[in-house]
Amino acid sequence: MTNKDVRSSIHAVARIRRYAEVRHMIKRYSDHAANERTFLAWVRTAIAVMAFGFIIERFDLFLKVVAPQLPERQLAAHGERFANWAGLAFIVIGVVTIVIAAIRFTKIAKDIETDAEVPSPGARFDLALAVMIGLLGASLALYLSRAVLPTI
Repeated sequence: MTNKDVRSSIHAVARIRRYAEVRHMIKRYSDHAANERTFLAWVRTAIAVMAFGFIIERFDLFLKVVAPQLPERQLAAHGERFANWAGLAFIVIGVVTIVIAAIRFTKIAKDIETDAEVPSPGARFDLALAVMIGLLGASLALYLSRAVLPTI
């Protein structure tokens, strides 16, 4: 190896070091990535809840087509209003979920950057959302059980 080769190798190593010093890695990258994955999971869930709400809201059209074909069955008059309100409720829950997820995402991103200990946000929102969706699901089951009534 010549003297010129050694100098070019030293310069190459120095360039790599300077590039590494200029290129900054995000502090606590894995925490930020986990926060972003959680946010995107909440957004996907909210989109699914809103799509389900739209389907529920339009389900009365399906029942109008199917109910006359069933013997001795007709649509309940109150069913259409309930489907519209239940569908709208699911759509609103989806929108609220996205808003709360965005707020939590930004708060947790700030908390990750601080060196101080920060209390956990807890599971209250998660449990409240689960209970709300469970109640709406139970009310939909009741709706479906009463949507097509005997004509007696």
